[in-house]
Amino acid sequence: MNYLNQLKLDQKLIWKMIRNDFKTRYLGSYLGIFWALINPIITVLTYWFVFEVGFKSGPVNDIPFVLWLVPGIIPWFYFSDSIGAATTSVIDNSYLVKKVRFRVGYLPLIKICASLIIHLFFLLLTICLFLAHGFYPTIYYFDLLYYLLTSTLLIVGLAYITSSLNVFFKDINQIVGIILQFGFWLTPIFWNPDIISDKYSFIFKLNPMYYVTSGYRDSFIYGQHFWEDGPSSLLYIIQVIVVLFIGLMFFKRSKNGFSDVL
Repeated sequence: MNYLNQLKLDQKLIWKMIRNDFKTRYLGSYLGIFWALINPIITVLTYWFVFEVGFKSGPVNDIPFVLWLVPGIIPWFYFSDSIGAATTSVIDNSYLVKKVRFRVGYLPLIKICASLIIHLFFLLLTICLFLAHGFYPTIYYFDLLYYLLTSTLLIVGLAYITSSLNVFFKDINQIVGIILQFGFWLTPIFWNPDIISDKYSFIFKLNPMYYVTSGYRDSFIYGQHFWEDGPSSLLYIIQVIVVLFIGLMFFKRSKNGFSDVL
């Protein structure tokens, strides 16, 4: 509770740092912050062209490929961008770490919040895309709040672990990048999870982003609430709680040694 109360007290500082993060990242470019939006859009268009035009990927379960692709890829963008940026957040702001009164735990959160803002824009863009194809919002869209909240908690836990490790082991940033590349293709973003036999599906479902990407599609396309798949939801929630707890404890124990290394 003390931590949450402190967050409320420091919210102005946090928002200021989020704005500064955007300014620093895109300082000097003509389009500025719009690059944060343009890059993912170009990436989606590229993948759409390669798979639908190049590989002749047709509709998935009678859903146009682009409508099937987008709800699966935008949560991954949020996940990978947040983890990638948060991993180096402590090292990138080493001058703040050495300030006695500054709460180092804010650094990964600031990176995550910046990615969250971009993700919210893409959620709105996705809704517009579905509207343009004649798919109107349903009650299942409210499930997106659940997936957004739980995936953010998962990201926070992982970010605290990777950002702490990266202070002491500089190779962690590169290792995280490699893991994210593997995770990208092991997550059902471009491939239909229905092709996986029941014998091996449990292995893939151990990947929490398998659950999240499938959940976004359930909300946008298939009209299924998250509680309808009880076992998968329970496994995922346990994963989120465990990762968040480990992340918070690990960061709390590690942060006292940051200033000695940086």
